[in-house]
Amino acid sequence: MKKSVIVGAVMAAAMSTAAFAQELTVGVSWSNFQEERWKTDEAAIKAKLEELGATYVSADAQASAAKQLTDVEALIAQGADALIILAMDKDAIGPAVDKAAAEGIPVVGYDRLIEDDRTFYLTFDNKGVGRIIAETVTAAQPEGNFAIIKGDKGDPNAGFLLEGMMEVIGDDVAAGKITIVGEAFTDGWKPDNAQKNMEQILTAANNDVDAVLAQNDGMAGGAIAALSAQGLNIPVGGQDGDHAALNRVARGSQTVSVWKDSRQLGAAAAEIAVALANGTAMDAISGAVKWSGGEKGVEMNAIFLAPTPVTKDNINVVIDAGHIAKDKVCEGAMDGVAGC
Repeated sequence: MKKSVIVGAVMAAAMSTAAFAQELTVGVSWSNFQEERWKTDEAAIKAKLEELGATYVSADAQASAAKQLTDVEALIAQGADALIILAMDKDAIGPAVDKAAAEGIPVVGYDRLIEDDRTFYLTFDNKGVGRIIAETVTAAQPEGNFAIIKGDKGDPNAGFLLEGMMEVIGDDVAAGKITIVGEAFTDGWKPDNAQKNMEQILTAANNDVDAVLAQNDGMAGGAIAALSAQGLNIPVGGQDGDHAALNRVARGSQTVSVWKDSRQLGAAAAEIAVALANGTAMDAISGAVKWSGGEKGVEMNAIFLAPTPVTKDNINVVIDAGHIAKDKVCEGAMDGVAGC
């Protein structure tokens, strides 16, 4: 009887939330859709909003910080009651936050920091991701000449990832055990730009590069293309759990892909957006912590999800989770890959 009462109360609360959500529209502003992972994020956001009875509207800034500002205005004009923003540029997005605040519309800063206490910051632990990439690569190659392929200069995540990497290799660099022979920001996080950066580093170093720390899987793929053209197969790290990257891990051309389950992040963003639109205070969101680790030291409400490193020893994790089909990840796999 007691269990029935509890279950009934939970169902009533869920129905009440859904009833509120049916009146809500959540607008999502994407920085760009070139990266494979954002499609997974979008599907998770849409599924959770549909479950809650809310309406999804979106816009793609196509890697233009200027277009993103007009996109946000358009989403507001479409009646968005809450916004989820994947910022193209951390500084340029400011006027969009101002516009939303003026209209009383809550904002979730999605995956990339918008350093403004009027936004709720939802992401994975990006500094932790940087540490994992560096730890896994240095376990395979503890010394020598390293290259670092960084993300877009306007994205705070590039800085957080680098901080995490340097926490791991900084002492060895100071001691001369590891030499950074080249590092470069990559416009738009684009693989072809990463390939050009890697080619330039290889040329400058006369191909004497022993390992690469790339800040995402797309750029890792670009770096590996440049390495392969020179007949090199060395430890390379990345992140995002891109399907092509996971297959490279199985084949042995990429050492690690740090998987950030986008389905988990997307669902959380949808739930937070609906809660904020319904009047829940940011510091009352379940799991929220106070954080001030940005460049400006602004104290914000935030949630940090935990990432999962995927190597040849645990590829079964992404297969078992349904993130990728076994035949797709295991095609051409080397011997000894867990799950293949």
